Amino acid sequence: MPTATPRPAKLALEDGSVFTGTSFGAEGEVFGEVVFNTAMTGYQEILTDPSYRGQIVTMTYPEIGNYGVNAADIEHAAPSLSGFIVRHDSRRFSNHRAEGSLADFLRSHNIVGLADIDTRALVRRIRSEGAMRGVISTVDLDDESLVAKAKQSPGLVGRDLVREVMPEAPIIWDHRLDEWTTVPAGKTPEGRGPHVVCLDFGMKWNIPRHFRSRGNRVTVMPGSSSAEEILAAEPDGVFLSNGPGDPEPLTYAHETIRELLGKTPIFGICLGHQLLALACGGETFKLKFGHRGVNQPVMNLETGKVEITTQNHGFAVDEKSLPEVLEVTHRNLNDDTIAGLRHREAAMFGVQYHPESASGPHDSHYLFEQFQQQLEAAAV
Repeated sequence: MPTATPRPAKLALEDGSVFTGTSFGAEGEVFGEVVFNTAMTGYQEILTDPSYRGQIVTMTYPEIGNYGVNAADIEHAAPSLSGFIVRHDSRRFSNHRAEGSLADFLRSHNIVGLADIDTRALVRRIRSEGAMRGVISTVDLDDESLVAKAKQSPGLVGRDLVREVMPEAPIIWDHRLDEWTTVPAGKTPEGRGPHVVCLDFGMKWNIPRHFRSRGNRVTVMPGSSSAEEILAAEPDGVFLSNGPGDPEPLTYAHETIRELLGKTPIFGICLGHQLLALACGGETFKLKFGHRGVNQPVMNLETGKVEITTQNHGFAVDEKSLPEVLEVTHRNLNDDTIAGLRHREAAMFGVQYHPESASGPHDSHYLFEQFQQQLEAAAV
């Protein structure tokens, strides 16, 4: 049976650059900040990470889709990113866990994909000029029109993207690292360990899996929940999740964290780490092109050990703004930005990377054990 001729598609950037390739996945036109991820594997976890809301993700590794997709590797109910760009969409996939193709997965979730462009040239441009607004289209192939649309599209700074990806109501989480189930809030969970309340700003599912697998009771609450609502759940500790975009507009979260400080142990990852800093009086700034990949080196300043980490963020904590009460515990070895913080007086810490991996290395799982010790101490 003859193969269908791929449909043309284009990417236009706000600086006037245009890349012509072919469409795979859904048809249409999408806007977002164009970023890149250096991971060689884990594309399904990237696609389903809510932190990519408002972004068009470019994979630097050339062969994407070669091991297919499966239901076990999703990190959220549905993809949240705007579009997906690869050098080559591998139409043949081979893996004993595979249940379908990447192209079919994109189509089923209405994600526009672009293939057969020079991704190396695109990434070099982003690294030189910084992350830029862009548009992918299969319906408008006029260069001038697309560049104008890219220039008019919204950026990430100042937008509250968390509201678009967080859950509407609390749930009791009963998904371990090997299987998953959620039941309505109010049911008695099987676990009898400390109670963790996860504030969901766009959380990857492997995070609550770690908490549940350690025997904890886990309640997931919307990131907009008030301190009063959280404390009413009687947590032994509060977790602040990852999530998309600029942390500064999330003033409701800043206020909630300030009210929780000193009343319960707090652990933050990625956006949660940034929110901790903001709640304590620090500031954040937008990185030129962000940190996205599974091979990011981080130095643990307490042990002197280097961890290879999974990262996905476009903002970072400004070290010059740090109040005295916050101590730097980890550093990114690529650019010396802050990768971890700890409160000097309260049981509160956070990291700018993803210790839950999914996908990525397991070097940083000890952070879950560190929080577990705080939970168990609070539960006594």
